[in-house]
Amino acid sequence: MNTQSTLIFVIAAFVLGGVIIMYRNSIPTPLRRPLAMAAIVFILFAFFLIVYSLTTMGS
Repeated sequence: MNTQSTLIFVIAAFVLGGVIIMYRNSIPTPLRRPLAMAAIVFILFAFFLIVYSLTTMGS
């Protein structure tokens, strides 16, 4: 697995979640829920990639 692209995705997912949390009042109402759901999916997948890379680190 390419660790550099995984690391970039993990950082980008957490930054997206942080930006959505910080600017939640300025995001238009119809976009809040879809953006939040997308960020949750990306962050969950980032956690999965972190756990997967930790479990396969020794092999």
